[in-house]
Amino acid sequence: MTMVKKILAVFAVFGLLAVLIAACGGGSGGNTGGTSVGNNTVHMSDTNFVQNAITIKKGESVNLVDDAAVVHIIQNGSWVNGVAEPRKEAGAPTVQVNFQGNDQHPIGPFNTAGTFHVYCTVHQNMNLTVTVQ
Repeated sequence: MTMVKKILAVFAVFGLLAVLIAACGGGSGGNTGGTSVGNNTVHMSDTNFVQNAITIKKGESVNLVDDAAVVHIIQNGSWVNGVAEPRKEAGAPTVQVNFQGNDQHPIGPFNTAGTFHVYCTVHQNMNLTVTVQ
């Protein structure tokens, strides 16, 4: 009986170690250098960006992922008080991307530090702010 308890204790310790290793073994969680878009992902729902802002490093791109079977047309500019205001800030890459639903496209690279705005021309108030450091 003592031997069974020792074996169970060993399995419990190994199980706990496996859980800890799996929990700590994920990616870096931060943005990567270069033009990588691995961690610079912004998801879109049917009528909005899931997050409305992202911070990236100079030279990186942002990967936009359309998680819905909905068309999005993403361009430079933003919605202001319910009115679409197309505009390209100095240093921003030109953004003109059409999503057909359940697809993804990168925008960028953003080679100039600053704050840049893109929006969906189809869905009112669907704005994304990209801060480049």
